[in-house]
Amino acid sequence: MTKSQSLPAHALRLTTYSELEQYVRAFAAGHLNLLMIFGPPGVGKSRSVRQAIGSQACWIGGQATPFGIYLQAYEHRHEPIVLDDVDCLYADRLGIRLLKALGQTEGTKKVSWQTAAPALKKCGIPRQFTTTSRVALVGNDWRTLNADVAALEDRGHLLLFEPAPLEVHRQAAYWFWDQEIFDFIAGHLHLMAQHSLRTYCHAWELKQAGLDWRQGVLCRCLTGVALAVAKLKANPNFASEAERVRAFVRSGAGCRASYFRHAKKLQPAARSQKIMLAQATPPVNEVPPRSHLDQLRRRFGRLGNG
Repeated sequence: MTKSQSLPAHALRLTTYSELEQYVRAFAAGHLNLLMIFGPPGVGKSRSVRQAIGSQACWIGGQATPFGIYLQAYEHRHEPIVLDDVDCLYADRLGIRLLKALGQTEGTKKVSWQTAAPALKKCGIPRQFTTTSRVALVGNDWRTLNADVAALEDRGHLLLFEPAPLEVHRQAAYWFWDQEIFDFIAGHLHLMAQHSLRTYCHAWELKQAGLDWRQGVLCRCLTGVALAVAKLKANPNFASEAERVRAFVRSGAGCRASYFRHAKKLQPAARSQKIMLAQATPPVNEVPPRSHLDQLRRRFGRLGNG
């Protein structure tokens, strides 16, 4: 597994979900003022934070501008704030200044916005306010570009979460439901440099649509001749290895020796213990979050002719 080179050396590197959950629960309990969690996509960073905090937090997506975050921070002052998918915010001068203010180590922070006075006045929001909000940052990438970014890092707990493919697979067992897909992915974990929890849901979508979900999984970890061999070995329409070899040669992907050479490389070094899933049906969909329009109606009442 390739280690991230973007975070500073003092970042705490975690490899298990139990370690991550300890920090997330500590934040949810109010013990941590600023928590920064970064790591590869699809490993459940946001899911872990959401499960620990529930609905008792202001959740702001990564597309929000610094000014938009200021507005939300004021409206939800004294509540925990989660900035999800903030990969580019550290590169914005106004964004990093705002994060530094929200991440102050004092219990009560003073936050200000010295521009866009007319817009603030229209929204009924002051150019300065105090808050006790604790902040969690969640993203895939973070870089110490300058002293301001380094100052923000110094204010909180900086975590790099990089679970191994088997750790991700075990985590999926707590909520995934299709044993056939789960076992197929298990047989190819050794080929995945970086695994993602989304692979399970993507395979399920393909399976429900009657599409080749096995190919969908394999394309996430293989390319070229190795992918061609793996697709043939995963194809249930072939009754024997001899049929797969003939199909491989006919496709022009290579010769018989090439097929067996790649087939050998695809085999796992050891057979892993099978994990049985606790559920066999998808979970009931959660109630979707309120839309921005719903939030405006809650705050201002009826809007226009709606």
